[in-house]
Amino acid sequence: AVVAPAAFSAASSSGSASEASSMRAFVGLKSGDVFSSKTADLSSRTVSNGSRVNCMQVRTPVDNKKFETLSYLPALSSNQIAKQIDFMLSKGWIPCLEFDKVVVRGQPGFYNGRYWTMWKLPMFGCNDASSVLREVENCKKAYPNCYIRVLGFDNQRQVQCSA
Repeated sequence: AVVAPAAFSAASSSGSASEASSMRAFVGLKSGDVFSSKTADLSSRTVSNGSRVNCMQVRTPVDNKKFETLSYLPALSSNQIAKQIDFMLSKGWIPCLEFDKVVVRGQPGFYNGRYWTMWKLPMFGCNDASSVLREVENCKKAYPNCYIRVLGFDNQRQVQCSA
């Protein structure tokens, strides 16, 4: 059976009267009193996101210092950094330190300091987070106004796996 609008089947000469009357009306619409002027207040006529509205924030393009995954978190403590380094070491990744000066950039992902300077050589054979933290502190002393990041390199796949 071909389904067509009621007006089409009534105007068609090939359709019989019993075929046109067997079509059901569309029942997906609500009754007309939804659009009546008797509705109580504005909140019943509008869409609300509830409590989520209070959680939404607008990203500011001015003085935005967010670069990579962990940069959106508050500053990590030495204990939290040590846990990140222990994770890298448990995966067999080689820790490496890089630093870059603080520059006010217009947008995340588009900044002048795309190339970070490596602090010494990658720490091949390192198996202790305390030695990496000691190098982080040495880098902080040498360059107090710089960002410092710890990278984890996988020498088998030859890629950076963590930063």
